[in-house]
Amino acid sequence: MKPVTKIFAAAVLTLAPGAYAPAAAAESANATPYVLVLGVAQDGGAPQAGYPDEPGWTDATKRRLVASLGLVDPVSGQRWLFDATPDFPEQLQRLDTAQKPKSRPGLDGIFLTHAHIGHYTGLMYLGHEVIGARETPVWAMPRFSRYLQDNGPWQQLVKYRNIALRPLSAGTPVVLNERLKVTAISVPHRQEYSEVVGYRIEGPERSVLFIPDIDSWTQWDAEGTRIEDEIAKVDVAYLDGTFYANGEIPGRDMSGFPHPFISTSLARFASLPAEQRAKVRFIHLNHTNPALWPGTEARRAIEAAGARLAEEGERVGL
Repeated sequence: MKPVTKIFAAAVLTLAPGAYAPAAAAESANATPYVLVLGVAQDGGAPQAGYPDEPGWTDATKRRLVASLGLVDPVSGQRWLFDATPDFPEQLQRLDTAQKPKSRPGLDGIFLTHAHIGHYTGLMYLGHEVIGARETPVWAMPRFSRYLQDNGPWQQLVKYRNIALRPLSAGTPVVLNERLKVTAISVPHRQEYSEVVGYRIEGPERSVLFIPDIDSWTQWDAEGTRIEDEIAKVDVAYLDGTFYANGEIPGRDMSGFPHPFISTSLARFASLPAEQRAKVRFIHLNHTNPALWPGTEARRAIEAAGARLAEEGERVGL
């Protein structure tokens, strides 16, 4: 298996943990399409509203944006987003820094996973109050598309043609250009307003899996899909790491929470070959998750198990 992670220039490695850094200028000349990590936190980000004592309010290195990926083709200049988060303004700016847009907002499309607040509410910035975008393509599953069409304020984006909804079907690839395609994968998770999907992003040589939310791996087993099989199909797998273990939220029994604990995932993946475990990068971490921060016991346990955490600004060449 070829190495898949493209690290930024060496100077970036000297930055304080959590400091976001744009790609080095030399990287921009590379013709390889790539995935760019734009955020790693759960829907509320970190620090999270209502928690005034969290260090991120005063220490920028302790801030994390909501989980999102960018996809860039430097040859065509095309750019796509995976999920439109509440941190859309800063994430779009980071994408602009990585690949200069041809127009505003310069998005060739947005792929939505589901209708929870951290995954689609950033669409509001495309409206006439801010960007006033013109027919930005938005891929969403059928029920999700109907929700956007039938409910304000999202229906206004459709009415004013700020967004153009595109049909999405699980298992059917969306061909973006001659080098890139994206396939939605149905996953079990709370579906109050929409279906829930992850994505397989495929390039000329490599591919990435993005599953920021899922109820449990065992529930997926019951539906006929094994996460181990999905990991085997790709080179990097960004997986739901919302919570590290039961007990991280004081006074609450978390055993019924609709996310697989990282500790549970590590135990399940322990029997995989090292090269398969090395593909796993946990993403969508809650602000209470100790693994969110470098140097913690939780982070060390993940790394000792052969996996790692997604980091804002990292690239995966495709």
